[in-house]
Amino acid sequence: MIETNCSSEVATAVSERRPVVALESTIFSHLGLPSPANAEALDRCTGAIRAGGAVPAVTAVLDGVARVGLDPDEHGRILGPARKVAERDLPVAVAQRWEFGATTVSASVALAASAGVSVFATGGIGGVHRGAETTGDVSADLDALAHHAVVTVCAGAKAFLDLPRTMEYLETVGVPVLGWQHDDLPAFYTRSSGLPVPHRVDAAAEVAAVLANRTRARSGVLVGVPIPVADELDPVELDRVLGEALADCDAAGITGAAITPFVLGRIGDATGGRSVPANLALAENNARVAAEIAVAVSRSV
Repeated sequence: MIETNCSSEVATAVSERRPVVALESTIFSHLGLPSPANAEALDRCTGAIRAGGAVPAVTAVLDGVARVGLDPDEHGRILGPARKVAERDLPVAVAQRWEFGATTVSASVALAASAGVSVFATGGIGGVHRGAETTGDVSADLDALAHHAVVTVCAGAKAFLDLPRTMEYLETVGVPVLGWQHDDLPAFYTRSSGLPVPHRVDAAAEVAAVLANRTRARSGVLVGVPIPVADELDPVELDRVLGEALADCDAAGITGAAITPFVLGRIGDATGGRSVPANLALAENNARVAAEIAVAVSRSV
């Protein structure tokens, strides 16, 4: 089994059962937000977690070591070029001693669970891709949620996915899906996907209780937090851009992991760059909510 190296701050917090929030590193690398927005995202997310009374724990593979929690002088290392690391890639990244492996949702959830961290914050999760009935393209994020006892706090799933099938998949694998003070599943840049969530929660203590009362020891919980009202993109404009971008993907034969950066790039172009501030706002908001939940979880154990 993989061994994780926790920073001294994270290791102490976990041993003392104090609140910790894990973060992925893909969003902060060149694979995520453009510079200097990626550095701003790192500062805003870690700052929101500390302001909420929790310890931030950025996950990554550095010099072949799976890390949970980085020291401030290491932050610069995760802002540049990286190799993407999903959960399946973790053993390879360690065995081959990758210089910097940027963790995705699935890898971050796995590392958090291994380190004893119960709450993880990200932007949006992957899911079932459109056309998955023929391609079989289902994000590893969903399998990770089903197999690690971690609360994942996100702004829902990316809108270009097959969201109804994503919800059906989560039901099949027994992952509770909760709407944070909201009745609908968020769709990343917009507050509602048009799909209702099975359950709404209005307080962090409710989320902690759901985690504590799960029926499967290794199953996680998904919390969908809508983007703040002031930062939401125009749903009508976004729907039009998504439709055009997905049609262009089909025409160009773009499939799998390549769809995400292509579509997000098109959204950025079509919105005149407004998607970057929106991304920063939702990531910071998710980190804030995750800290609140982590505090509640720490009080319940």
